[in-house]
Amino acid sequence: MAVRITEDCIACNACEPECPNNAIYEADTPYMYGGEEKEALSEEFTYIVPEKCTECVGFYDEPQCIEACPTEAIEMDPDNEESQEELMAKKEKLDEIGRD
Repeated sequence: MAVRITEDCIACNACEPECPNNAIYEADTPYMYGGEEKEALSEEFTYIVPEKCTECVGFYDEPQCIEACPTEAIEMDPDNEESQEELMAKKEKLDEIGRD
């Protein structure tokens, strides 16, 4: 399961540098995936790219963005449930294609 940022986000960006996958972006900022620039997923608040979020599997025991958020605006995303194996496979794919 990926994590998501709710509307409670205050755009402090404390979460962004904690993400080992470079999956967190400021509002209205395009993101990179597989060497291609993609459209921002939110124009209103900081967002997490589900395709790049591994819940920190392979890096840490817990999602670091959740711990870093001062407003508890980051939560598990029930719309993006994934097994540990799927998350590790996603991490390995990001190792191959890059995290930029």
